[in-house]
Amino acid sequence: QVQLVESGGELVQAGGSLRLSCAASGRTFSSYAMGWFRQAPGKEREFVAGISRKGGITSYADSVKGRFTISRDNAKNTVYLQMNSLKPEDTAVYYCAAAEGGSVYYTRTLYKYWGQGTQVTVSS
Repeated sequence: QVQLVESGGELVQAGGSLRLSCAASGRTFSSYAMGWFRQAPGKEREFVAGISRKGGITSYADSVKGRFTISRDNAKNTVYLQMNSLKPEDTAVYYCAAAEGGSVYYTRTLYKYWGQGTQVTVSS
């Protein structure tokens, strides 16, 4: 069992930056690939970024590539999402999730554990 708690979401102006954190419980955090997803009002939850168990492989949605960076600190049981050059279309609830396996996963259904989400609002 893994419990995930996101933090760091807030209201920010377009062009600004935020860093989201996701703290995981349990001793097996390094056994899970991690991902960040987001869901805007009226839209489906979509993949944003993913990272492999040891952090050697990362992947991003085209919409955030070059602006967002995912990283993890297995010693701290935490995964991060650094978001730069934020746009109003980045406004959403951001969720972190854990998947069993060693790669990066893009499909929502492959993630077994989810956090409650943190709201990011980007004003124009």
